[in-house]
Amino acid sequence: MHETPTELAALDALIEASHGRSTRHLQAIVSDDRRMDAAQVVAALTGMKVLSLATVTARGEPRVSAVDGHFLHGRWTFGTDGGAAKARHLEARPAVSAAHVDGERIGVFCHGTAVLLTPEDPTWDEVISHWTGHYGTDPTTWGEDIRMYAIDPTWLVGYQGEPEERPAP
Repeated sequence: MHETPTELAALDALIEASHGRSTRHLQAIVSDDRRMDAAQVVAALTGMKVLSLATVTARGEPRVSAVDGHFLHGRWTFGTDGGAAKARHLEARPAVSAAHVDGERIGVFCHGTAVLLTPEDPTWDEVISHWTGHYGTDPTTWGEDIRMYAIDPTWLVGYQGEPEERPAP
């Protein structure tokens, strides 16, 4: 877990507000007994998780791709090559939706803004160090134009399955 107590409190507030702004349909599915709080979300998202990332084309058409997602300090981080379609989409239209779903066990969904990380970003060193520790090499060395992003979430909810399907604490 990389989150500070302040970041966990902010994530809890975001989860509560997001659930409150959700439709009755979503609230019925992500009911109070299945809704994850910040500590549960963070615990479930430790390590690399396959993240379905939705971007939007210039014509307003949605596109989904899978990226390696790492949840750090209450937000997703991911990378891609600058030649990827998603990099062009993000440069022009940074609004994204992302989801990590593991069957009926857990699902975490968020909407927000993808922010291009640069060495000037205060989180850069920690993000690159985390990714390097996970993969054994610096992700920025994987190609000529590797771009690292973080999603600043504006909406986030998580659900968990029945007790026997839930992640271990």
